[in-house]
Amino acid sequence: MEIKLTDQDARQSLTSHVAVKGLEIQEKYGPHIGRDELFRILEDRSACRYPCEVIFDSEPLQPGEIAYPAPKGERPDDGFTIFVHPSFESQPDRLPYVVLYQLVLVNYGEFASPADAESFGASALGVPREEYYATLCELADEPE
Repeated sequence: MEIKLTDQDARQSLTSHVAVKGLEIQEKYGPHIGRDELFRILEDRSACRYPCEVIFDSEPLQPGEIAYPAPKGERPDDGFTIFVHPSFESQPDRLPYVVLYQLVLVNYGEFASPADAESFGASALGVPREEYYATLCELADEPE
């Protein structure tokens, strides 16, 4: 008997998986995740599958974007540069909200949804998903 997964099954599986990965990060690096912990997470291949560096530069960002993970080469193993709006460089406690959201795209690619990124970030930071989302919306309104 062959079991076939639907796209909905795969999506639900990914959503569950990212929440669990977020909890693992919270257990390993929490309870408070600030700038220093974030950079340790980015070095941990069990949390961040590919090499990543954070650059505070708004030039590559689209209007309204506060961060974006850009591949450094043709393969994910080449790594990523996560461009973050410079206004977050001086906000060490808010930076993880922005970068953890982008980390889902680094780890899972375009298949990951915004809801997956919210679940992951909220679990990693140990906050309810609604609170994480509200904070992201507030942060997105900050840069000029």
